[in-house]
Amino acid sequence: MRMMKTATIVALMTGCALTSIGIRPAEALTLMDLFRKKRPAVEEIQPEPGVARQSILKEQVSRPLPKVSSPKYYTYKAESLRRIETAKLADPLVTGSVDSAALPPIPGSSLADARQFLPEVTAYAPADVAKAIESFYADHDGFLWIEKDAPNAAARAALAVLDQAAAIGLDPEDYAVNVPPDLFDKADIAAREKTLVEFEIRLSAATLTYIADTIRGRIDPNKISGYHDFARKSVNLTAKLANIARSHDVGAYLAGQTPSGPEFMSLKHELQALQAQGAAEPRIVIAPGTLLKPGTSNPELANVIAAIRQKGSEALKTEHQAALAAYLDTPDYTPDLVALVEAFQKENGLTPDGVVGKASVRVLTGGDTTADKIAKVKIALEQARWLPADLGSRYVFINQPAFTASYHDSGVEQFDMRVVVGSKAHQTFFFQDEIQTVEFNPYWGVPQSIIINEMLPKLRSDPGYLDRLGYQVEVSGRPVSSYDVNWHGSTKSVAVRQPPSSDNALGELKILFPNKHAIYMHDTPSKSFFKRDQRALSHGCVRLADPRKMAAAVLGTTVEDIGKQIAGGRNKGVQVPQKIPVYVAYFTAWPNGDGSVDYFEDVYDRDMYMERALEATRAARRAEG
Repeated sequence: MRMMKTATIVALMTGCALTSIGIRPAEALTLMDLFRKKRPAVEEIQPEPGVARQSILKEQVSRPLPKVSSPKYYTYKAESLRRIETAKLADPLVTGSVDSAALPPIPGSSLADARQFLPEVTAYAPADVAKAIESFYADHDGFLWIEKDAPNAAARAALAVLDQAAAIGLDPEDYAVNVPPDLFDKADIAAREKTLVEFEIRLSAATLTYIADTIRGRIDPNKISGYHDFARKSVNLTAKLANIARSHDVGAYLAGQTPSGPEFMSLKHELQALQAQGAAEPRIVIAPGTLLKPGTSNPELANVIAAIRQKGSEALKTEHQAALAAYLDTPDYTPDLVALVEAFQKENGLTPDGVVGKASVRVLTGGDTTADKIAKVKIALEQARWLPADLGSRYVFINQPAFTASYHDSGVEQFDMRVVVGSKAHQTFFFQDEIQTVEFNPYWGVPQSIIINEMLPKLRSDPGYLDRLGYQVEVSGRPVSSYDVNWHGSTKSVAVRQPPSSDNALGELKILFPNKHAIYMHDTPSKSFFKRDQRALSHGCVRLADPRKMAAAVLGTTVEDIGKQIAGGRNKGVQVPQKIPVYVAYFTAWPNGDGSVDYFEDVYDRDMYMERALEATRAARRAEG
């Protein structure tokens, strides 16, 4: 009986393993049942033999129940543009901060005195762009984009790249510059020079803004929510202008600033393909209550196959082209069509059982329209810029909306597996780190948030509860009985952990990448949740369907060796031979192992916050100039 209670409370309390072990669904207790009853029945509070029960009256004078808050989503505050201080640029002061000797001289004698018009230029840019322009032109007495009485070839090449910004998910309007007309009053050269100098500064601002945006993204992820954690990339924009001045092919140089990793390129190609589709596809309707099982007949099968033709990936349709070509709208659900449906289910993160029920119908008839997919891919391209341009030869990629973790070696996905991530109330963070250790037969240290938010109400009325469940309690590092803890006071110095066992909430092992969010990958004593299609169920950590396989991969050993380590029964940590990047990511559109892009439900509504941030940025950039 005690083992049953232990397993149940472990499963319900853990931030990484919410399950109900050994209890039928109809009988399963909830965390609320265990920890938030107003007054437990007398028979529920049975102290250890020989230990006096604390008085329930103490609760009447104790502190109010505290609460640990989850991270918040913010109202995105976009960076305002500032005016470029062109007044101080009329007379360049060569300081050596830019290698002026290596930069081209003034390209046209007719523009030798054009700098006198710089103080009259009104141009705005993000602060770091404005600063870079001021620095560059203070050290350089020539121009990049104008020659004699017109924009030069470099300007035309740059404008062509900026005009195609939409192809990589950016907004061309952010980089729009009015080009001086070919026809002008040749009798008023001063007016022409003034127009050209203004074009010079504005094109430099547009070009640098584009470079910054395509390298690191328009959005600062850390201003979206407390769940986003990234060191924003630094871009030396002054050096970028100097490189442009030296470049013999400005168009190629600018195009080369965009990430070129395989994942980014797959998203870029997907966006171009979607944009080429033009008109929205008609939505296919499947009758409510449809249940299609292998070997049966159903007139709705025709609509199911039509929806797969519309929503399935090109790779899927190519693999099953024979079945699709042979299908004649008949109602018989044959084995080749079952295989097609199973492949579609797998592609969309559903259980590939060939049974078309509510979940499959929801994807087939709802899912994403072309417009929805375009929006998701644009957000994915923006977020991909937060990550390294090269994810690495060897890495682990966890995509929360897909509920999957994949292991990559030599730049190729070796395998993937199902995972469970945080529930909407306990979301998994979006960040990157490095895997350092695999711990076998781990202890589970109960997070303070769970102690305070979920255990404390129960412990105030039943202080011996943790003792009976076999948990270890420490106060300031000293082991104590849970009866001896003043659960009515502060819990800051109180630590609670569960020893290694078959009931341990973390199962056989955990894979650590130390981070301030206390998130890691681990096993779980219950595998039932991996059968679900929607797996946002934990308190934030990432549970692996096949932890031994992942541990063997990161340690560079075999699954058999991992089994031997576990069988020893001893708690121990083993360092990975080489630290491995891990991306705990959030993409509702992302390439699979074949390179085709899959789409996923926005389980935390983070795309909505991204859209708001992008709109705030657009508004801030339109506010000036």
